[in-house]
Amino acid sequence: MFAALQQRAATAGITLRNPPPEPTTCCGRGCNGCVCEGFLDAAEYWRQEALLQLQD
Repeated sequence: MFAALQQRAATAGITLRNPPPEPTTCCGRGCNGCVCEGFLDAAEYWRQEALLQLQD
């Protein structure tokens, strides 16, 4: 998803901010408030922001 939106933006001459980095500290136990949940929220926010910029 990140690469596809960055490619669309590059083609349109738009510079997007860097996407959030993938977490590296997840223990895999499904903790409440897992770093992966935070990453997914940040990734969705980045996606929505990128799509808004591409609409203009």
